[in-house]
Amino acid sequence: MFLQTFFEPKLDLDRLRAMLDTCGPWARANAVRTLTPAQMKVLFEACEGEALTLDAMVPTGEPLVEVIHHGKNTLPMFSHFQKRFCRPDGEDCPDQLWGYNHNGALETAVVGPGYFIATLTEKGEVLIDYAKVPPRKPAGWPTIMGPTARAGSLVWAGMTDVLRRVTDHVTIGTAYMNGKPRGQYFALCREDPKV
Repeated sequence: MFLQTFFEPKLDLDRLRAMLDTCGPWARANAVRTLTPAQMKVLFEACEGEALTLDAMVPTGEPLVEVIHHGKNTLPMFSHFQKRFCRPDGEDCPDQLWGYNHNGALETAVVGPGYFIATLTEKGEVLIDYAKVPPRKPAGWPTIMGPTARAGSLVWAGMTDVLRRVTDHVTIGTAYMNGKPRGQYFALCREDPKV
């Protein structure tokens, strides 16, 4: 899919949203994976103030049911990944989601799975905090480990992500290290959960 037509001469966010909302799941995920770093930056800035909810990230009310978001980031290597989310079980964490970064075997072996807790901010954005690790996980997820396990301190320690809504299935995010922007962006496309 050629997304450049939605970004030139300037971003036509309404047309881009209409296309992403009406195409099928495969085409939507493919479109997200073709975004360039410059397009991701423009899209992140354009989506400021768009209300995003935890329900949009994990539409199922069932606890510990995995919801996969296919991702593309602006890094020169390892740019395709997944963020996997679930609702917590129990009554102790109603206003958060749990998750981890699902990467290839090599990345996971070196830096760990990058577990996180996601919460909603006052600005209507979702904050992913890698310093906060869920106490439990769905069966099938890797062993829970903190951000400094293995060589994770090179990636996860001190890192947070901020997500903004593009459409019901697509979000755009940026990474912060110790509260400072890293200038790196990523886009996610949610798979509908299989419940």
